[in-house]
Amino acid sequence: MARIFLSPPNMGGNELEYIKKVFESNYIAPLGEYVNRFEKSVCDYTGAKSALALNAGSAALHLALRTLGIKDGDVVLGSTFTFMASLNPIFYERCVPVLIDSDESWNLSPELLKKAIKLAPKKPKALIPTHLYGQAAKMDEIMEICENENIAVIEDAAEALGGFYKGRALGTIGACGALSFNGNKIITTSGGGMLISNDENLIAKARYYSTQAREPLLHYEHLDYGYNYRLSNVLGAIGVGQMEVLEKRVERKREIFALYSELLKDCAEFMPEIENSRGNRWLTTLVFKEKNAHLRVIDALNKADIESRPLWKPMHMQPVFKGALSVVDGTSEDLFSRGICLPSGSDMSDEQIAKVAEIVKKSL
Repeated sequence: MARIFLSPPNMGGNELEYIKKVFESNYIAPLGEYVNRFEKSVCDYTGAKSALALNAGSAALHLALRTLGIKDGDVVLGSTFTFMASLNPIFYERCVPVLIDSDESWNLSPELLKKAIKLAPKKPKALIPTHLYGQAAKMDEIMEICENENIAVIEDAAEALGGFYKGRALGTIGACGALSFNGNKIITTSGGGMLISNDENLIAKARYYSTQAREPLLHYEHLDYGYNYRLSNVLGAIGVGQMEVLEKRVERKREIFALYSELLKDCAEFMPEIENSRGNRWLTTLVFKEKNAHLRVIDALNKADIESRPLWKPMHMQPVFKGALSVVDGTSEDLFSRGICLPSGSDMSDEQIAKVAEIVKKSL
């Protein structure tokens, strides 16, 4: 049997046809019809008024900070239980990070958010909450706190396309949201990202910065500096094809989660889904009762040629954040010490899922 990967790409069928049309038009890069179509399809799906296709989700987060005027020395709050890419842009803009722990939802704790605002060295300008593993954070509480404090909310929805909170797509609730189309995401363009927002002026400004901050003149004129962050038309074509099957991918990811939950209900606790939300269940994540049991499971799965991973190591435990203010209560550290991401590819068969679950149980 071929290796079972954690979350491999799964093409929908029309991607090659669209790529062929891109080659026939010779609009390989930069930009083109399929980038425009990709942006429109994401707007149609999420309800966002505007979208900007980029070469990475990190670029989307970076442009969000830059466009909102967050700069040197400003305090930016963020989830500690996340992947490094969520917070790297804080360093790009030479800002001061403040890391906030999770609550029982595994996502950012609104109570600790209040505490972090009080403890911050100066008034925070922005918050980057992560919708962890495609599951919604408590956005009503988070938004109320940040609106009262005049703190801009930049949603890290890199893992969460296809997720909703109270009927609103994740990434459309704050000032703006960042999506990722990396190779392991629920849909992929091999590499890429998108900035979405209901503020069309914000996206227009980000578009300006993403194309080297070039002025609309015949010659190259620059009043400011920018970046080469836009997506190619070839990758846009893949994105158009992938958006056509997004809802099917979410449905299958949720089925996979439900199957694992039933098969392993006696030996693990699974990531919850908060009330009035629908996560995309990008990865099936769980914690075992015993600390470090996940390492035995990962080793057993690897010997069977099955990929799995620990949960994210919290950012406040990472050497790069040494000295940063961290408002933590041990929640994410505990999850990291017991948690695992199981293979969750949307093309996995029920038989493969059963095989993974059986190895997990035996290794425990």
